[in-house]
Amino acid sequence: MPVPGPLVTVDWLAQRLEHPGLVVLDASVGAAGGEELRIPSARLFDLDGALSDHTSALPHTMPGTEQFEREIRALGVDDRSAVVVYDRVGIYSSARAWWMLRAMGFDRVAVLDGGRPAWTEAGLPLAAADPQAPAPGDFTARPRPGMVVGSGTVAQALADAASAVLDARTRERFAGQAPEPRPGLRGGHMPGAVNLPFGDLQTQGRMRPASELAAVFAERVGRRERLVVSCGSGVTACVLALGATLAGYRDLAVYDGSWSEWGLPSELPVATGPTAEAN
Repeated sequence: MPVPGPLVTVDWLAQRLEHPGLVVLDASVGAAGGEELRIPSARLFDLDGALSDHTSALPHTMPGTEQFEREIRALGVDDRSAVVVYDRVGIYSSARAWWMLRAMGFDRVAVLDGGRPAWTEAGLPLAAADPQAPAPGDFTARPRPGMVVGSGTVAQALADAASAVLDARTRERFAGQAPEPRPGLRGGHMPGAVNLPFGDLQTQGRMRPASELAAVFAERVGRRERLVVSCGSGVTACVLALGATLAGYRDLAVYDGSWSEWGLPSELPVATGPTAEAN
């Protein structure tokens, strides 16, 4: 069963929830993510746990190929599965799971528009997590270079007139006018980066229509087609990647370390104050 695109509606998922080829993954972050009620049959895509690289000092770092393949197989995902990811906020951390799967060569994945709130607003049921592990899948990781990048690639993009670096954090954090939630980080932004708070791409927890998304990106980046997206820890940057994909952009990369890395005391340059949102 294929997915129709990067985004699916609650109605689409509800009509196919019992399909044997469908795997639903709850990609919520936070301490209660594994304990809350879920969409029936959903399994936990544990961004706080096994689906981050804990050998890294940075939060939510992309795991290595072997670890990722092992954990996705443990969730019962096959190479021919259709996967729908969601989170308890709306569209927040689910986009990170979507991007990670695509970066590992798996395209049969979509984000549930509106997430769990949209599901419950539609009067659809939730259920306790199934304590029984699913049968292991045969998912094969096929990493795609360039979809998840480091600070060196970001620095190159900042110096490239054909590229734009977009920062999904709030305007106040981008300008250095609000403290960072993680201790020890400098305030501000990468010189030359463009601020696009991820919430600007949504209306009431759902992604805005593709035509509106295209207009938002065009306003921020002009004619530039190569986009590198960043945020606090590489999670909401993926909301920008989702929005850009819906808007028709194809040359996209997520900065895995994001401000958790760039903002550390180092020689990486930092600017403060608001900047123009179009170049």
